[in-house]
Amino acid sequence: MNEQSGRRPFHRPTLRPGEVLEEVAGGVDPLEAAEAAHRTAELVVGRGRDTDDPALTARLVALVNELGLSTVAEMWADRPARTLPGALWRLYLLHEWVQRQPDETARLFAAGAGHAEVYRAIAGVAEPPRPETMRVLTEEILTGVFRGDLAVALERAAAFCQVMAVGMSEPGVEAVPSAQVMRGARLRDTADDLVACARLWRIGDLH
Repeated sequence: MNEQSGRRPFHRPTLRPGEVLEEVAGGVDPLEAAEAAHRTAELVVGRGRDTDDPALTARLVALVNELGLSTVAEMWADRPARTLPGALWRLYLLHEWVQRQPDETARLFAAGAGHAEVYRAIAGVAEPPRPETMRVLTEEILTGVFRGDLAVALERAAAFCQVMAVGMSEPGVEAVPSAQVMRGARLRDTADDLVACARLWRIGDLH
């Protein structure tokens, strides 16, 4: 993937619970909206990483529960994939997917895990994959944003996406619905973007 892909317009991945997302109201200055997105992302990450308060960390991990997915989407969903707000949006969206569809995500992860063993190991899901272990994984990833190595959290999320993408290809199944194939391809794109964000964070250039 070339470097230009980091600046491409972001199409919201189909894995999100789309029925609850709302478009940003018209009349908002695009530059002001972009600046606000980056400020809020830096504030959330900075506040989380500057504290040792586990209660605050738990609130930040559960940000979607507190604010609502539509509010988080309004803040960050339209920012490019390879930015801090773009990365946070994807991490919270993956977490919300697992929270809302734990059985499906566990099934897809189990289907892909045997064909993507390196990614499975990086993701760090307890074996065998079950709905509860999937919830634990995404909670650990978000916790790592605030209380660990953010780059590692991004890489774990990327590995999770890769395993899920393999699961969506339904190894051993001859006819996979084209829509499902496209979802898998978008998850691979998301994985690539998260890995790129991890690299940017390590050199101090993820904003």
